[in-house]
Amino acid sequence: MNMNKNNSDNQNKKLKVGLIGAGFMGKAHSIAWHALPAVFPQGVEIICEAISAVTPKETDKACAELDFKRGINDWRDLVNDPDIDIIDICSPNFLHKEMILAAIHAGKKAIYCEKPLSLNPQDSLEIANLAQTHNVISMTGFNYAKNPVCSLAKEIIQNGEIGKIYHFRGTHCEDYLLDARAHHSWRLVKATGGSGALGDLCHIIHMAMHLVDDIEAVCGNIQTVIPERADLQGVMQIVENEDQAHALIKFKNGTIGTLEFSRVAAGRKMGLTYEINGELGSIYFDQSRMSELQLYTNTDASNRQGFRTILAGPEHPDYGGFCVASGHGLGFNDMKVVEVRDFVDAILNQTRARPDFRDAYKVDCIIAAIIESSNEKRWIELG
Repeated sequence: MNMNKNNSDNQNKKLKVGLIGAGFMGKAHSIAWHALPAVFPQGVEIICEAISAVTPKETDKACAELDFKRGINDWRDLVNDPDIDIIDICSPNFLHKEMILAAIHAGKKAIYCEKPLSLNPQDSLEIANLAQTHNVISMTGFNYAKNPVCSLAKEIIQNGEIGKIYHFRGTHCEDYLLDARAHHSWRLVKATGGSGALGDLCHIIHMAMHLVDDIEAVCGNIQTVIPERADLQGVMQIVENEDQAHALIKFKNGTIGTLEFSRVAAGRKMGLTYEINGELGSIYFDQSRMSELQLYTNTDASNRQGFRTILAGPEHPDYGGFCVASGHGLGFNDMKVVEVRDFVDAILNQTRARPDFRDAYKVDCIIAAIIESSNEKRWIELG
């Protein structure tokens, strides 16, 4: 989206951001908000107005380090602050619903939340419906789809350059809980974390639907390989959700595929990958080499066929805002800048941001269906 088109109209506009959460994701969002005017200047003034963390001490620290104007100790006071335009939620999963609903009831019309939207699809549907009823512009943090080479992949598919899509193979595998000595935490409890690897790594579900189509059926299997972990006091606690999962999937357009998820995949630090096979060629992407797209087309001469590497450059969507030269590469935080750019664009133009809460609800439905399929040992059809 071109945010420059309304520059003259936006010169006197200000958008004040209230951020809840100051951990890894809170910092990433803060970097994005501060970088946005320089990378994608659109005329509107972005003000990092207020931040709320877990404790008053952490709030003060985050306010200083992340350069917000003020700290607010209670997140409820932040969402009810009439001076704040945008609510940005980077809290633990179990707090998402309460915070979003509070923001909607406080009259906020722009809400940005990290994934997963909630702990189950029922809650996510409630959130999406209420946001729609109150004309809230929403955004959910599936930032990997904002990568310029992923945008290029979508363009290649939509243009028919690899023909009819036959198969999608996607993985999101990491090893952050491979060590059995890693402590038990809220992420491993259903009441606070919801699902395990499926929820943490659901980016690949969104990517599949973003690139191919909505998913209409799944046949899944989930497994917990480390059933207990010690908490910070050394007391052994049960791990209530899955360490790994895989699923056969069927898209609404008839394409079939597979998905894999793991938080115990040794050596995989950021194993989000996808391969899309079509009648005229294939696309392959690996997030650990996020500025490269592999493209194969069978229209090349037989003695020239093979995957070729396309390096991200200013010719590709959004790259030019960061760098004028190809091959220099972008990073994780840059995708967040693109994400907030799209969100602000939707706010300024009063259009739908993508992915929004409705898109996040669809992802949560797939997560629940994979778990249900594993428990019942059958295919699950989605509405």
